[in-house]
Amino acid sequence: MAPCMCSKISTADSLVLGALQIMIGIFHVFMWYFLLILYMGQIRGVFGTYEPITYKTGCALWGIFFIIAGVSIIRVVRHPTQGMITFALIMNIFCIIVAVIASILTTIELSSFNSVSYRNYGQAKLGREVSRILLMSYPLEFSIALTYSIFGCIGLSHHHNEDTLTAVTEEAESTF
Repeated sequence: MAPCMCSKISTADSLVLGALQIMIGIFHVFMWYFLLILYMGQIRGVFGTYEPITYKTGCALWGIFFIIAGVSIIRVVRHPTQGMITFALIMNIFCIIVAVIASILTTIELSSFNSVSYRNYGQAKLGREVSRILLMSYPLEFSIALTYSIFGCIGLSHHHNEDTLTAVTEEAESTF
């Protein structure tokens, strides 16, 4: 029988994952603000303005969820309670879903390009480049959230087993 290769994630690794999620989230929020200023400055021309689906849905603004997940990971490292571990796990699973949806929407945006007014072509082109950069960061966020989710499940089961073991030990001691 093979030994169990599952273990809890270290404190330092958890802090790094949380900090990375916060940095990615802040980067996404800043890119959303940049796109907001970029697309709001368009001039209505003959062919109209460029408003991609990721801009309409505020896809880059979803980085707020990455920030919340990163903060919850750091909070779990500082004060590990079952409720906080569960919240961090739920937030990271939600971040996985958000990263997948954002990747799909960005791919849809980049796969088609309708003509825009020549005055707005530069802004549309720059906005698409920002979307390409964001598209590269979604797999990173996905992998960070998935890593923490896997180890969070292991940590939650270890935490539950430790609570059960402590309760059994306390009951046995009170009997004697």
